[in-house]
Amino acid sequence: MLVDFTTPLNKVEEDIIENCKDITELLIEKNRSYGNTALKPIRVFSKLESIEGLKVRIDDKLSRIANNPGAFGEDVLLDLLGYLILLRIALNNVQPL
Repeated sequence: MLVDFTTPLNKVEEDIIENCKDITELLIEKNRSYGNTALKPIRVFSKLESIEGLKVRIDDKLSRIANNPGAFGEDVLLDLLGYLILLRIALNNVQPL
């Protein structure tokens, strides 16, 4: 599915683009800082494969949202969206969705 960007965008569509840019910037920044550890973990302590490791991180974020969403001053929703995107990438690398 392709979006026709020659048609003017409404406010919600502009907000979608801006939020997606925020997620993109977060994922690239973290990937450059940590390396590709989400999809290719170094397995020093945990021996989980990348997909299971991402599911654990998603569970942790959901727990944070339920219990203390403002902890550590981080944007847990943005982090959660980032992990869901990484999970989608990992699953696509195993089998196309």
